[in-house]
Amino acid sequence: MPTIYQLKSRFQDLLRPICRKLAAAGVTANQVTVAALVLSVLEGLALWLFPGAPLPLLLLAPVLFIRMGLNAIDGMLAREHGQKSDLGAILNELGDVLADAALYLPFALVPAMMPDLVIGLVVLGLVGEMTGVVAVMIGASRRYDGPFGKSDRAALFGLCGFLVGLGLSAPLLYQFLFGAGLLLSAVTIVNRARAALKESSPS
Repeated sequence: MPTIYQLKSRFQDLLRPICRKLAAAGVTANQVTVAALVLSVLEGLALWLFPGAPLPLLLLAPVLFIRMGLNAIDGMLAREHGQKSDLGAILNELGDVLADAALYLPFALVPAMMPDLVIGLVVLGLVGEMTGVVAVMIGASRRYDGPFGKSDRAALFGLCGFLVGLGLSAPLLYQFLFGAGLLLSAVTIVNRARAALKESSPS
């Protein structure tokens, strides 16, 4: 099913010159992964300390975009510059789920949001990523099937943060968007599980 993740290859092409310069400067994939996590935690801390304040909410979308770029760069450094490692794989997966939790859970404190929907979406997002990782344990590839993966969650939270930061207090709108996100997250979990089972047990 369609997902923003499908644009990843084009995004990587744009970042490849930067990636080459970083590799030449001795920057490692693991350093980039940790930098993305630190950036996410700092932004999440600002959202938590100042719930509903415009500046942290308006900064969320740019921070998510930078994080997406760093995530693409660490992968290219690992694959294209001989930096793959077991530690890197662990940091990559844990960094993603920790960054998601740090960035998105503070939304439960934003007045226009419904806390239950926010927490539910974060939990289903984590389950979806776990489903993608568990696929490897049964002999399939790491699954990134949609329709609502990491990039799609980032788009939803970034959009809502931007709108709330501009002063658009519309609880019904956010309830609808997060409710749709919950449904699509559940579909994503099922799709990843099915794809993993099909790949691991071809007919």
